[in-house]
Amino acid sequence: MERVLRFGEKVDGYEVRVLNERDVRAAAGILFLFALVAFMNSWLEGDFFLTRVFVVAFMIDFTIRVLVNPRYSPSMILARLFVRGQEPEYVGAPQKRFAWSIGLALSAAMFFLLVVRNVVGPINLAICLTCLTLLFFESAFGICLACMVYDRLPGRTATHCPGDVCDASVVGRHERLGVAELAIVVLFALAIAEAASVISTRSARAPTALGAAANDACKVPDWAVAIGHAEKWKLHNGCASSLR
Repeated sequence: MERVLRFGEKVDGYEVRVLNERDVRAAAGILFLFALVAFMNSWLEGDFFLTRVFVVAFMIDFTIRVLVNPRYSPSMILARLFVRGQEPEYVGAPQKRFAWSIGLALSAAMFFLLVVRNVVGPINLAICLTCLTLLFFESAFGICLACMVYDRLPGRTATHCPGDVCDASVVGRHERLGVAELAIVVLFALAIAEAASVISTRSARAPTALGAAANDACKVPDWAVAIGHAEKWKLHNGCASSLR
């Protein structure tokens, strides 16, 4: 039973149990993808079905991670499938358990509010955005924000962090950004802003839905009707949904 109910693995050369950061980041990316799809569906369509399903899946996944064994978490299993050919990068398990406990608490709150009580409001939005932020930073940058909180708790010290960021002796070794690199980012942002302005102006000059309809440009193609995509086709082509 001890082999099943445990958190992290014992690896030679590490004084604490560890997890493979490759698995952790991949699992965070998988969850972030589905969380974003569910969130955007609720935000844009007002349909919370996918969000409710994801909340249940997220809570089950994190319950297994925290209370049973991360190895048996469905998202971690899928993650290992994708990164199985990569060299492991071991990180300390204690701070991850703390971080995932926060995730479990957030998912439990969402389950109670959204699934059990059917409550929709700013609290749900705040929790969703918090989860998305934590998952994004973990998957995109390898930064565990909750692990930083763990490292600042009395009597707690995070060890074996990704990139050795919790080792003070490593700070400053990495290449610093220069003025040229920062200037490129600024110029890129200005160029995109100008492009957005031009695109917006061109869109404003486009034919209105009624004018397009008069030219028969808003006639829904047969393929769109066949797949039930008629309303979306009209929306994407600037045609009023009432037009046929």
